[in-house]
Amino acid sequence: MTLFVSSTANDQLSQFAMDIQSITLTDQAGKTATLSNAPHLFDEFIHLNGGVQPLMTVSVPQGTYASASVSVDSAMSDCAYYDPSSGLSGSYTASNQGSVSTTTSIPAPITITGTSMALELNLQASQSINIASFSNCYGLASSGLAPAFTPTFTLSPMALIPQPTNSANGKAFGLRGQISSLSGNGSAFIVTGGFGSGSNPPVWQVTTSGSTLFQGVSGYSRLTVGMPVDMDAAIQSDGSLAASRVNVLDTNTSNLSYFIGPLMDVNLLPPYPPDSDILIVENQGQNYAGLEGGTPFKNTSAAFQISSGITNLSQLPFTATFTASNMVPGQFVIATTHSPQYSLPVMSTVTLIPQTIDGTVTATSGSGTFTVYTVTLASYDLFPNLAQRPNMPHLITDPGTVEVYVDSSTLILSPVPAEVGTVMRFNGLIFNDNGVLRMDCAQINDGVPE
Repeated sequence: MTLFVSSTANDQLSQFAMDIQSITLTDQAGKTATLSNAPHLFDEFIHLNGGVQPLMTVSVPQGTYASASVSVDSAMSDCAYYDPSSGLSGSYTASNQGSVSTTTSIPAPITITGTSMALELNLQASQSINIASFSNCYGLASSGLAPAFTPTFTLSPMALIPQPTNSANGKAFGLRGQISSLSGNGSAFIVTGGFGSGSNPPVWQVTTSGSTLFQGVSGYSRLTVGMPVDMDAAIQSDGSLAASRVNVLDTNTSNLSYFIGPLMDVNLLPPYPPDSDILIVENQGQNYAGLEGGTPFKNTSAAFQISSGITNLSQLPFTATFTASNMVPGQFVIATTHSPQYSLPVMSTVTLIPQTIDGTVTATSGSGTFTVYTVTLASYDLFPNLAQRPNMPHLITDPGTVEVYVDSSTLILSPVPAEVGTVMRFNGLIFNDNGVLRMDCAQINDGVPE
């Protein structure tokens, strides 16, 4: 049986990572079954907001289980803020080393039977750390106090189907990592997950077929160990991934490192070097693995790209572009570099990737085949928060508002419709269109209180 991880989060946190030691299930007779994986796995949850990722394959005795508990050894979180007293932006990393108290609920008894089942462990992020008691991230950072970590989960069953279409039935979108080995059969490889700067990130067995779409390279034969990839895949009952799309982000693996996360500052003015930007990051590679927090980099010679996972860009009623001149703080990217350690990284590629926003629908309209939702963000969201910095170009007219474009290809996973007054989560690519934030939406989930 495959254990998935996911999260339900508003926009307060940029990261929430932890070392999962084990999960214990208790059946209706009081017998327990402990699910563990040696070595323990370190994973990051916020990037999975509304999505899923396989964590490990476990053996679960058949039966009906009414309760569960999760053992976590350590946890860390990261959030971004603007400091009005200094005019600077920053990120605050909090951590809890050692055993962490957790809460796990099972909405309904879980009956384990057959081989086409999976379990989804979903982190309820806003209940797992008490940032709200400090008002916001800046309040937390300036308090000098450590927040209380109480990771709170729900555990639910999931039925896998042979041809999954969304995260509710076994399809994973935007899995990112680095190829660690290739098989001799010409169709399979192993990927080490890109999120997980701890000692044991997730590892995935990936298979390809004649229907797999390769991007960045012509096909499987052009793959090499060390390439960073962005994938969509159907999760199989044995925990392996049947890839429907494999996008190679950088074909040069020499001295490669890469960073994943939201842009924090862009095109900084002096005293920073020209073309300098900062990311709140998770990363992997030969020279930078294990770093978190703000990482400056130069984009002077970078190739700017847009993730290929969303395919309707040409149909949008606006021109969707991502360049060094129109990127803005708050956009999520993957950036690759071949620079040596302890130097200011010069990026080789910077790729815009989908991200999730949680906001209130304030208006609806139409544009061609698209429904357009005007979404107002909370003040702590990255876009309005980081746009306040005075020594950056002010690129967005209203950074607290995103125009969200939805068409027939958008996956609707919310039990309630998106209408004026509702809080919803929208996942997709966010563009700066001449000062207006616009999202090409791939998925809609129910919202999280702001």
